[in-house]
Amino acid sequence: MCRSRTLPLMTDSISSATQLFFATCPLGVADLLAAELKACGATRAREMKAGVQFEGTLETAYRACLWSRTASRILMPITQVAAHDANAMYQGLQRIDWSRHISPSGTLVVDFQGTSLGVKHTQFGALKTKDAIVDQLRDKFGERPSVNVETPDVRINVHAHREQATVSIDLSGDSLHRRGYRARGVAAPLKENLAAAILLRAGWPSLAAAGADFIDPLCGSGTLVIEAVLMACDIAPGWLRAQYAHWGMIRWRGHDPQLWQRLLDEVDARAQQGKQNMQGRVLRGYDQDAFAVRAALENTERAGLRGLVHFEKRNLSELQHTSTLPAASAATLSAEDSVQPVGIVVCNPPYGERLGEQDTLKSLYALLGVKLRQSFIGWKAAVFTGNPPLAKEIGINAKRSHTLYNGALECRLLRFDIEPAHFNAPEARPSAEEKLAEVRQSAGAEMFANRLRKNLKNARAWANKNNIRCYRIYDADMPEYSFAIDLYGAAEDAAMNWAYVQEYAAPDSVNRDAARLRRLQVLSVLPEVLELPRERIHVRTRRQQSDHSQYEKLDTQRQFQVVAEGGYRFYVNFSDYLDTGLFLDHRITRQRLGELSKGKRFLNLFAYTGAATVHAVGGGATASTTVDMSYTYLEWAEKNLQLNRFDAPEHELIQADCLQWLKHEAEQKQRQYDVIFIDPPTFSRSKRMERDFEVQQDHVQLILWANELLAPGGLIVFSNNYTRFKLDQHGLSGFQIQDWSRETLPKDFERNPKIHCCFAITPK
Repeated sequence: MCRSRTLPLMTDSISSATQLFFATCPLGVADLLAAELKACGATRAREMKAGVQFEGTLETAYRACLWSRTASRILMPITQVAAHDANAMYQGLQRIDWSRHISPSGTLVVDFQGTSLGVKHTQFGALKTKDAIVDQLRDKFGERPSVNVETPDVRINVHAHREQATVSIDLSGDSLHRRGYRARGVAAPLKENLAAAILLRAGWPSLAAAGADFIDPLCGSGTLVIEAVLMACDIAPGWLRAQYAHWGMIRWRGHDPQLWQRLLDEVDARAQQGKQNMQGRVLRGYDQDAFAVRAALENTERAGLRGLVHFEKRNLSELQHTSTLPAASAATLSAEDSVQPVGIVVCNPPYGERLGEQDTLKSLYALLGVKLRQSFIGWKAAVFTGNPPLAKEIGINAKRSHTLYNGALECRLLRFDIEPAHFNAPEARPSAEEKLAEVRQSAGAEMFANRLRKNLKNARAWANKNNIRCYRIYDADMPEYSFAIDLYGAAEDAAMNWAYVQEYAAPDSVNRDAARLRRLQVLSVLPEVLELPRERIHVRTRRQQSDHSQYEKLDTQRQFQVVAEGGYRFYVNFSDYLDTGLFLDHRITRQRLGELSKGKRFLNLFAYTGAATVHAVGGGATASTTVDMSYTYLEWAEKNLQLNRFDAPEHELIQADCLQWLKHEAEQKQRQYDVIFIDPPTFSRSKRMERDFEVQQDHVQLILWANELLAPGGLIVFSNNYTRFKLDQHGLSGFQIQDWSRETLPKDFERNPKIHCCFAITPK
């Protein structure tokens, strides 16, 4: 059996001793991080897949917190414990003297990553760790720390692997990519440390030192431009954060406040000097989305960089620069000319599935290439993309390519020298924009646009009156234009919206050319009618599914937005799944569950992303259990609860096959719930399930098992989206059943009354 062991470099003289640390970072960035850490005084830096292990003093770690542009967290390992089973891990954690790190009356939070032979779920691992700490301190001092998710005194990190778990103090607190200047974001923003890695790979620090210009023609909320200014000004990425943010070490009992203040003073002095040295230079960002430009300007103000950055609403077709080329004429420059670059263009064009899909994206990349070849000879460029084949449309051969990861998505950073010798422009052809402009003038496009305008006007008035932020505005109202169009409103900004467009794929009997033309007509008018940029219009295609097929995951971008519903906030994802994470047709059902759950115990089966649980807890549920077989959806549900500050211990999340879990709990007869919500899929199969599930075939047994957990006077709310579903009244003859399908159907889904069925079920 493995015993817990204290890491060898951890000593009692925390401030002055050389000890072991670990810095996490995005994938593909470890070499850049290692160089930064060495500049902070680190020794024996060892690059790993997701970070760098290094040695140094507490000052080294504090400097890394303030100065590393690529790190996510700075962790100080304090021990390794056996984790071949949960009890062994608990015992190992109990042997740590936690009073050295946290006050018995303090606050804490535990981040648990990975799995071990004995701990398979991160939430369970975090709970077990928390229990070991608070149990020890309560036994010693008669009081125990409480959990504070937002600003804990101490953030504890546990990483489990095989039979062991490494326990660390997180000195950074919140993730270091959160610099503190982002007031609000737009679709698919880059994390700040990934943006910094892009700039470092592109060679921006040396170009900045030489006085080069900087332009981002697709700037979004301005992250690349702001990070570029911070580098050019020698401003620590933790400078603004140090003025307002909660750091992980501040209330840690080993903290050295004098050392920290000295480093803060140094950071401030260098920032002031750097900004003074930058006077007269302006880095630029452009974007066609006025909302994005406003966000970039707000971020600039928060970053304290007024006068050093210029953001402007400008289409890519208008891109140009005002710098004067060196003595050599642009027309005579060649690969042999040794000319100092006058600037660099850096951008992150869209690469996911957006309005117009590949044709529009090809047009965008081709236009970028045209503008670079026309106006930026002698410059350098760096294009970061998750769709490398599109980069061929730029028409310039890349000098170098680097692999980086935007979350889990593998991307490429392509670096260009913009010189005629490297040009490789594709043959001229009509752009997607030109094609769409032609289609937009057709009678069919105008007819659809008129209907959509009318729908939007009526739906918006109804939604505003009822304080609804996410709603459907079109649902195949004109059968030949078979689309569903939903608007999603941001929780933080009433003016921020996304459109989610689902095309119902035409059957084989419909002429393909005619179907494609109607699709183009719809896509051509959406931005103007909805008053949204293309980047905030997401298109998906729904196809007729066979009885035993399931929708699979479509992408891995992991780009989430926060939207509002009923006073609550929810994460939605427009890129990775066919469904966004919030079923809008269940809006009234969720509201009703919230009203029913006040003072009650709530069970959510087949919970998906836990939206119903959020409503139930918000409505006053005293306890809740949320069950789903998918780790991904369960973590999503956990984040939704955290987003609304509902993640208390009495609200548990369980990863399990709902059928097997129900059967087991029905046999045990140890749980009781007052309100049970069951919203199963039409069909489900998984390697983790003992057998396939079909809602029509299995719903009676499902309800009978749920009834075994129902408290006296309790209620089962059963719903599903199978359009041909028939409730088995005979099999459920022992129950009183009310059909809530009509009364839970929202006004914006009235065109499709079979979109879901809903029943209130109580024992007779």
